[in-house]
Amino acid sequence: MSTAIFGLFTAVSRVIGLIREIVVDALFGQGRAMSAFTIASQVPNLLTNLFAQAALSAAFVPVFTDLLERGRKREATALASTLLWIILIALGALTVVGIVLAGVVLPLFSGPTFDGQLAGLLTQILFPVVLALGVTGLLVGILQSYDRFSLAAFVPVVWNGVIILLTVVLHSDFRHGVEAYAIAWLVATLVQLLMVAWGLRQIDFRLQFSVDWRNPLVRQVFALMLPVTIGLGIANLDALINSSFGALVNAGGPRAIQNAFLIYMLPQGIFSVAITTVRFPTLARQASRRDARGMRHSLAGGIRQINLLLIPSAVGILLLAAPIVQLLFQHGVFTHADTLECALALRWFAVALPFSGVNLLLTRTFFALQRPWLPARYAAINMTVDIIVSVALYRPFGVAGLVVGTLSANLVMVILQLRRLQIGFNGRLDLAQTRMITARILLAALLCGLVARVVWSAVASVLGDSIPAQLIAVGLAIVLAGAFYAWAVTRMRIPEARQLQTLLSRRLARSPSVEVHP
Repeated sequence: MSTAIFGLFTAVSRVIGLIREIVVDALFGQGRAMSAFTIASQVPNLLTNLFAQAALSAAFVPVFTDLLERGRKREATALASTLLWIILIALGALTVVGIVLAGVVLPLFSGPTFDGQLAGLLTQILFPVVLALGVTGLLVGILQSYDRFSLAAFVPVVWNGVIILLTVVLHSDFRHGVEAYAIAWLVATLVQLLMVAWGLRQIDFRLQFSVDWRNPLVRQVFALMLPVTIGLGIANLDALINSSFGALVNAGGPRAIQNAFLIYMLPQGIFSVAITTVRFPTLARQASRRDARGMRHSLAGGIRQINLLLIPSAVGILLLAAPIVQLLFQHGVFTHADTLECALALRWFAVALPFSGVNLLLTRTFFALQRPWLPARYAAINMTVDIIVSVALYRPFGVAGLVVGTLSANLVMVILQLRRLQIGFNGRLDLAQTRMITARILLAALLCGLVARVVWSAVASVLGDSIPAQLIAVGLAIVLAGAFYAWAVTRMRIPEARQLQTLLSRRLARSPSVEVHP
């Protein structure tokens, strides 16, 4: 049930996020200003994942959950409180240094396809996001350890809404306009932090104003965090690599890849992130109890759930890439040429989608086992593959070559992580059943994609190319193809499909009075 709720809120957030990007692209297009913002936003985001949000959460949750599982709540509270103050001090200092250096370093890279001066200014505006997201990551980890997922999934909805509102209101007050976008991003992040902090009131947990520098549990978290930081940091360098090489392709290259990535992240965020986020504390508890059988069941079920939802998403995006990009972004100063370039990147992102989703779950499984050095090692191989393929292909194939680098790296990492987990579980990962079910899913997804393409072509040829016609054609293709896929996987007796069908049936059959509380 938590997965469904988390997925629902995440879906709403991703849709509003797309609306945000539609508004921004209509205002600013894919030119030098937005490319500067794209790279500027990735610098603090990369540091956030290196030293704060993702890395800290991945290292903190297994230790914190283990303490709660053993009834050691006082020690859990002391651990969280000490980490909060360390974050405030360390990331506060890093933010100050980043603001100073951004204004000096990035302008040095100004050229015909990149505005380094503007990128430096935008990075300075955005750098406090590192500190805010560091604190948010810790608080979200606490909530998730208590199996509270809804608020953490809902606050991005507000985050996107604040950005849209402030950008529209303020953009005309600045020279390039994107300065307003950066300011809106920072304000929205602070609002998000306040909402998550308020969410701690939902649980019986209070942070303390004390720091125990000698706490061995703090050292344990940082010992786990180091390889997690390396692994996640290397993985997140992929986005920066794509943007940097994209600027060498043409002025709009970074933004084309970013827009394609946003569409790709819609199913990724709705499905694989939701499944992985909800299963992570469960995997951590099973690891704490040394429940190997339970972990194998959770991991295999999670892989099949991700495949069930991401493979048809990948096929649909692959076959409808250009119509989707045109519908979402081709407004205002966003041109048909921008659509074609973005769609090219999106097709290759679509192929990478299932591998990326499974990768996320496999990496979190190692974190739950408190064996983070293994995915860190594989992430280094991942980045090496990405760089080699990107350097080899970006000149002849443009943005497509860069995304093929991402695809190749994800495929290699899935193979390496599955092989190592299979060895760790004595060859027992239920992979035979997973392969059989995935083959059925792939067949149903291909038929689903065919339905989507035929419906879109038929409707578009009749209604024309207006925005309402595009909306009807793409929307009808997705709805009918989705309905066909649901019917197909149910008829194929795929267990995960039947689980989802049962869950939805129970929710729809539930009386509204059941939800009313005095």
